[in-house]
Amino acid sequence: MARGQWSALLATCCASCSSPPWSFMISLQYLSRGNWYHTCGGTLIRQNWVMTAAHCVDSQMTFRVVVGDHNLSQNDGTEQYVSVQRIVVHPYWNSNNVAAGYDIALLRLGQSVTLNRYVKLGVLPQEGTILANNSPCYITGWGRTRTNGQLAQTLQQAYLPTVSYSTCSSSSYWGSTVKNTMVCAGGDGVRSGCQGDSGGPLNCLVNGQYAVHGVTSFVSSQGCNVSRKPTVFTRVSAYISWINNVVANN
Repeated sequence: MARGQWSALLATCCASCSSPPWSFMISLQYLSRGNWYHTCGGTLIRQNWVMTAAHCVDSQMTFRVVVGDHNLSQNDGTEQYVSVQRIVVHPYWNSNNVAAGYDIALLRLGQSVTLNRYVKLGVLPQEGTILANNSPCYITGWGRTRTNGQLAQTLQQAYLPTVSYSTCSSSSYWGSTVKNTMVCAGGDGVRSGCQGDSGGPLNCLVNGQYAVHGVTSFVSSQGCNVSRKPTVFTRVSAYISWINNVVANN
C-alpha cells in the first residue's frame, strides 16, 4: 500500500515477544470466503473499545477483534473473539494521504471482553505529552518480520527508541512528511514496523509505567527498515480528547 514515499501498513524485525507481556494487544481480523485473516494490530482501551489505525479499517468489510492471543496459528486457550459493532474513524482522516495525519480509529466491540491475566487495558498518556528524544519504546505486532517477508505467527516485539520531531522532520530523515501529531521511533536500518503491524501500539516506558504513545501508521516505500526512515506513529497524546468524546457519545 505504498503512496508516494510512504507505505501505510505495518510487522516487526525482532525476537518473539515474551516479556514484558503486552496483554492489551489485539489482532484485528477480517472475514474473507469464510475464513478470518489478521490485517492489523490494535490496543484494548476499554472492555468494549479498541484503538487502531484509520487505514486499517473499511466499512465495507466484516471485522472481529481477538484479545488474549499470542500464536495466531494455534489455539492458546486464552483468546476471546469479539465482533466489531461500530467503526469510528477520525473525521479529518484522508485515505488518499496517510502522511496528512489523523490515522486513528476506534472500534466499538459487540460485547465487553473479560479482563484477566492475559487481557488487560492499555494505559494512554496524558493529553499533550511529548516524549523526549531516545525514549525507550517497543513496537509489538504480528506483522512481517522483514520487507516482503511473511507475517509473524507469534507476537513480536522490537525495541524502537523515539526520534525527536526536530530530527525526524529534518531533510535527512522524513522532512515535511512528518507532522507534530506523529511520533517517530527507530530508524537504525535494522528494527522497524512493517506490513501487518499497523494500528498496533508503540509502548513507551515513562515514570516506571508503559503507556501506549503511538498507533503504528507508516514506513518508507523503500522498505520497512530503512536507515533514517523511522517507523511513524500517530501520536496518541494528540487525540485524547477525541478518544474520550467518541467513547462517551457512542
